[in-house]
Amino acid sequence: MTELVGNTPVVKLAKVVPEGSADVFVKLEWFNPTGSYKDRMALAIIEEAEKRGDLKPGMTVVEYTGGSTGSSLAFVCAAKGYQFKVVSSDAFAHEKLRTMKAFGAELTIIPSEGGMITPDLVPRMIEKAKELAAEPDTYFTDQFHNRDALVGHRRAGEELLGQIGRPVDVFCTAVGTAGFSMGVAGVVRETSPSTRVVLFEPASTAVISGNAPGTHHVEGIGVGFVPPLLDPSLYDEVRMIDEAEARVMARRLAAEEGLLTGTSSGLNVVGAVGLARELGPGHVVATVAVDTGLKYLTGDLFDD
Repeated sequence: MTELVGNTPVVKLAKVVPEGSADVFVKLEWFNPTGSYKDRMALAIIEEAEKRGDLKPGMTVVEYTGGSTGSSLAFVCAAKGYQFKVVSSDAFAHEKLRTMKAFGAELTIIPSEGGMITPDLVPRMIEKAKELAAEPDTYFTDQFHNRDALVGHRRAGEELLGQIGRPVDVFCTAVGTAGFSMGVAGVVRETSPSTRVVLFEPASTAVISGNAPGTHHVEGIGVGFVPPLLDPSLYDEVRMIDEAEARVMARRLAAEEGLLTGTSSGLNVVGAVGLARELGPGHVVATVAVDTGLKYLTGDLFDD
């Protein structure tokens, strides 16, 4: 099963991009085994730790997660035979929490404030994970500080540039742990230095842009602090995107393009379309659909 991670397809958007704009290409990461780009990161984190001897048979893996990383690590641990203890919250999609448990993970839930992602939520999850990681024979994957994640995501950048087959003017994506954005950006800087890298974050918690952390409900991004893996030398600009626009775009992508995504992917496309308008015809903007909308059907994303 782990050999199925990666080699995801790319599509050109046909209807949500206005006339007179650049072409927008989207890499469909839901073709990974758990329906998320986090499979790339999870596999790299585990296999790099195995290579170093930091993770050995019989040990337990520990992580804090909004859900997709947890689902991916639970999948990899199940395939490789490791126990997995994971800390998450009721602020995140029930589908993700149930997926982790289905793969055999031991799940600890940190209560949220009204189901929202507040600035203190992730730090509370991290502290609980550190407690679990202090137990004997554990390996703490610690996704926000683990540079092994970049190893897994570099391959996505190599795939993306090769699949489009044309010069890419802008690569753009939202920031969570910054593993995907920095992994791909590293490849872009090395192989396509003329390509701009633009990052997105929810307008209500735009800490990378210098604003105060705030509350939102875009899972997987906008963690309330500048992620340690973020490297200013690997991007050119950060833009703030309104969550409401991202939700509308997620519904448009499903109804008009046949692409069932979540809010963070909708946010990526909102930002990509804005860049496409600015660049105009003859140019290329590339972004990513980070996971499948099937993970969000019990929430209110598709009820509005």
